[in-house]
This record gives sequence, C-alpha cells and structure tokens, in this order.
Amino acid sequence: MSVIDHRDPDTLPTWQFDWGAITWHVTPDSVPGAASTVGEVIINPGHGHAAHTHDDADEILYIIDGVGEQTVGDHPSFRVVAGDAVNVPRGTVHSTFNRGWRPLRILAVYTPGGAENALRGLPDFHEIPAGEAPRWVQA
Repeated sequence: MSVIDHRDPDTLPTWQFDWGAITWHVTPDSVPGAASTVGEVIINPGHGHAAHTHDDADEILYIIDGVGEQTVGDHPSFRVVAGDAVNVPRGTVHSTFNRGWRPLRILAVYTPGGAENALRGLPDFHEIPAGEAPRWVQA
C-alpha cells in the first residue's frame, strides 16, 4: 500500500545561505519511509557554492530556470540551462554557480537521502520558518 504525502511549500522552512536558499520538500527525516531527498535550490545571480562532495549519496541536479556553470569531478566546467540534468556520483567534487541575471532554480535529489543534514553545519546557514521569505543584502 502506498501513502501520498503532499508537501505544501508554504508549510516548509527554507534554509538560507550567502549564495541563495533551499527548501527541502522530501527528506527521510520529514517523510516517513522516504529513501531520497528532494529540494528546490535557488542560487542568486553572481553567486554559487564552493566545490564539495557528498561521500554517501549520489546527487541529480535538474535545472528548472536560469543559466549556470557546473563542475563535476576533473572535467572542465560547463554551461547548464533549463531542462539540463546533471549526475554527480557520490564522492565526486562538484560546484554550481549562477552566471545569469536572474535566480538559478534547481531541483536537487540525493540518493540515499540525508546528505542535506551536513549543510546545517555551514557557517552561513540560517533556517527561516515556514511562510517567511528569505532576505538578502545587495552587494
């Protein structure tokens, strides 16, 4: 028997960072029985996150909107646009930067879920309660 677990984005907290924000729609911690994590990532224009790895999870990035620059492993960086999907195998160094004028929107999936919890330890991490909008200071 399957159970439908509808997650209204307005009822979920947002994780804010210097480079943008993430709303996790499904995580093993928030949805009983979930094996993966799914979240919407917003990277602000001119920003990105530092190269990093997820040692225990594969990651799929699906570009919803915007223009970015992606790195995966030792390969040269490449352009990503809406409709592109990027596979990042576990333990592979990767980074994403917004090279456009509008927010870069990405659907991120970790398998297995749980890799998102490491983000709580970053120095620029801030959790915003459900229903509140992130606020950024213009550089």
